[in-house]
Amino acid sequence: MNLFKSALAATVLALAAGTAAAQSYPNKPIRWIVPYTPGGITDNVTRMVTGKMQASLGQTIVVENKPGANSIIGVDLTAKAPADGYTIVTVIAAHAANATLYQGRLPFDPVKSLVPVSLAAVAPLILTANNAFPAKDVRELIAYAKANPGKVSFGSSGVGAAAHLTTELLKQTAGIDMTHVPYKGTAPALTDLQAGNIQILIDVPSTMMPHVRGGKVKALAMFSEKRLPSVPEVPTMAEAGGPPLLASTWVMFLAPAGTPREIVNKLSQAVSDAVKSPEVSGKLNDLGIIPVGNTSDQAAKFLADEIAQWGRVISTAGVKTD
Repeated sequence: MNLFKSALAATVLALAAGTAAAQSYPNKPIRWIVPYTPGGITDNVTRMVTGKMQASLGQTIVVENKPGANSIIGVDLTAKAPADGYTIVTVIAAHAANATLYQGRLPFDPVKSLVPVSLAAVAPLILTANNAFPAKDVRELIAYAKANPGKVSFGSSGVGAAAHLTTELLKQTAGIDMTHVPYKGTAPALTDLQAGNIQILIDVPSTMMPHVRGGKVKALAMFSEKRLPSVPEVPTMAEAGGPPLLASTWVMFLAPAGTPREIVNKLSQAVSDAVKSPEVSGKLNDLGIIPVGNTSDQAAKFLADEIAQWGRVISTAGVKTD
């Protein structure tokens, strides 16, 4: 009985301490790690959202870019930081893929070492082709690839990137064979697409649409349930005669595991308020990015589903990393 009372007292004290910490949180600047270089969708969305969050939280948020090893370096820094709400990291779809690609080789557990704060936004991907490619829609792409197995090449920003795995998903679903050409980033892949060195490239609309509208490449379809208001001229996969696949990259915020629930909830609410503000949501929609801003539990469910989906695609395709 004394042991039970001691345990109960310890639990009550811990809860009280967590509540007290949450009430005073934040009382110093927050370090926000972006495990990619400046200027991309991950960095831009993070700065857009955290810039709005500063006012509601009453503290400065310092964004630090810590690129390297397919985001592993920056995420590891966060996983090993104190679980006090003062170190947060931004991840994208590659984080879900890393759970399978680097299984047993990561310095942290993608699920157990971190707790989701909120899914900030989702960016449906767009399927594009070079202008010389004969297919004008997805139906014709599939027919051409079946008639020319292995002769259609597709680029990506790297092995395990959302663009790579989405194309693998299309290959598996449509029963076609295309050859992957990985690049170190989207820019060189886009250059080769325009030059005709690769035929297909999937990426986000904010990157691809200026080139589509400039007549340098052509858009075949969006991996979205319905047409995006910012790119109404691009049909969905189903409308373009392909399988009704949905695929996106996304921006999610994570904290070290063990961060008090009250602090996680406070951050989640601040993210939601920022993302859903007219200022931020308007900018996101203009870029073809769908604002979300959900709860920690909802973000955790989304992440688990993404890890499972891309794990199946990786295993079926036999994707390996160096």
